[in-house]
Amino acid sequence: MTHSLHRSGRFQEMDYVWLLYHVKGVNDQNLTERLRQAIDMAEEAGTVNWGDVKTGTIVSLSSEEIKTKLTDKSRIRGAFSSQGQVTQFLKKMRKADLGLCVIIAGLLDQVFQSCEDAGLKPHTVNYSLGVFGKKELLPDNDTLAITTMCGHHMIPDGLVTEVRKKVRKKKISVEKAAVKLASLCPCGIFNQERASRLLQLEAEATHNEATVEEE
Repeated sequence: MTHSLHRSGRFQEMDYVWLLYHVKGVNDQNLTERLRQAIDMAEEAGTVNWGDVKTGTIVSLSSEEIKTKLTDKSRIRGAFSSQGQVTQFLKKMRKADLGLCVIIAGLLDQVFQSCEDAGLKPHTVNYSLGVFGKKELLPDNDTLAITTMCGHHMIPDGLVTEVRKKVRKKKISVEKAAVKLASLCPCGIFNQERASRLLQLEAEATHNEATVEEE
């Protein structure tokens, strides 16, 4: 899915999107039960976020509530924070053979390695060709590293700036700040663990710069 391909910035090695899809009339029989099984496997593998765009994500609702509300029109998407989790998930899915379309987005060499380790061969590959146009109008790279984790850009640049300020002033923890940002992404592909890492790193850098100036 192209909306998950344009993630940028640091720590992409801890950021992998997973998506489950079906084709109407081809592999949509008894769909909700098969989706529940696949979600269980993603959770066993350690998915940090996931959701059904028709209902919501686990940063706002309980996992059981989302599973209960699954329908034939559900669109399940989530995020892993390590290559090991991706490999484990793919191994489980291959063994279960649920007949679902599985899409993984991330650094290609690591995704390919996970597929190989799971005994799978990718069917189709989509590439992000980068950003074209007046790139000087874009926000800074650290902001893009966070906002591009929501492929539909539901997280405003200004909110990221506001959250950063609160983190620096210790008005909110990096974990709570990351969850606040994640709650705005209805797909469930926002990786709050990576966001926490990015916010923490920036807060530490700002603190160090302030210390140097005082000295």
